[in-house]
Amino acid sequence: MEANMTSKEMLNSLLAAHYENAEKAHEEGKLVAWCTSISPQELLETMGIYAVYPENHAAAIGARKQAPDFINYSESNGYSVDLCSYARVNLAYMDILQSEAGNIPKPDLIWCCSNICNTVLKWYEDIAKELDIPMIVFDTPFNHSYEVTDQNVQYIKGQLLEAIDKLEEITGKKFDYDKFHEIMDISRETSIWWKKASLTARAKPSPLDGFELFNYMATIVCMRGTKEGRDLYKLWYEELTEKAEKGLGPWKANKETGIIPEEKYRVMWDGIACWPYLGVTYKTLKKYGINMVTSTYPDSWYIVYETGDLDGMAKCYSSNYVNRSLDFGINNVVNIVNDFSLDGIVFHSNRSCKLMDFRQFEVQRQVEARTGVPSIIFDGDQTDPRAFNEAQFETRVQALVEMMEARKGK
Repeated sequence: MEANMTSKEMLNSLLAAHYENAEKAHEEGKLVAWCTSISPQELLETMGIYAVYPENHAAAIGARKQAPDFINYSESNGYSVDLCSYARVNLAYMDILQSEAGNIPKPDLIWCCSNICNTVLKWYEDIAKELDIPMIVFDTPFNHSYEVTDQNVQYIKGQLLEAIDKLEEITGKKFDYDKFHEIMDISRETSIWWKKASLTARAKPSPLDGFELFNYMATIVCMRGTKEGRDLYKLWYEELTEKAEKGLGPWKANKETGIIPEEKYRVMWDGIACWPYLGVTYKTLKKYGINMVTSTYPDSWYIVYETGDLDGMAKCYSSNYVNRSLDFGINNVVNIVNDFSLDGIVFHSNRSCKLMDFRQFEVQRQVEARTGVPSIIFDGDQTDPRAFNEAQFETRVQALVEMMEARKGK
């Protein structure tokens, strides 16, 4: 990487290299794994297995507005419209193997962790059966109690140890614990810099436009265990800190008027982005002076544990926000509201993400009762553009502005 490169330039360079290196690894006969987004990649990095992430890839396809081609292909092959749109995109890509968002090679191994949802279990099992390749599953029980129990930790730790045995069997190589500990160190440092960068948005005005979080999220998914990923987030944190110290907000001056838009309202976004409408949602919020300063997502990749501590690692991979109890989720949002001085919340009722959708209404009700902060829920989908309506979104945003203004007036 060039010494004077900005974090945005580094981000784009790393993402391009990620896809290129996956193809190169495949051509050289190295093993490639298709992985769920929040899975123990440390084990794969240790064994030299190249990890790619179908969710990341599907999001990139959605952002380039190519998802309908893949969704129509999957549905014509019998997959239901009610299936997660990431899955529909990926299952079609498995046959098409060509996209405008870059390409990932067919996998030699499936690496699946159920801490984000149960859909991934059947989706990835389908891929493993069709391609006749090994599938390693990390079954992370849902945490119905407020804290992650020791029983769950020991259950997941056992699966980590079993996965190491399976990787040794698949690769014919012994597991290198010294290298493993080095990658644990890097993963922890990367997570810390990612978290520190996201927390700069607590400043008023925020130096960070939260839609940047969605863009930078791509590399925390696929490069958390690499030195390049760690260096990216350290640089991003330094850039954001410098902006905050200068009192600079998230937006640049209008080219025609020279006026810098004001951050009138600070909101949180709950749920995955609408990738096909990323520009529409961003511009609509900005139009009303609304800055989305944070979301429930940054903590999902704050996976920090002591080097060599498999119990701590197991607990972290069970602690993802969507794998926690309703009470935990409500308290988490309340803390975010207070920590980031929020004026409102935007809940994306994402048709693909059933677990999060079903509890959003209760989270909304209790958070507003405890904080007084108003919120709206709009319909959409992470990659299927048919579930989103621009007019409905703007109408909901207008309603939120009215509620936030009324609260300020009081």
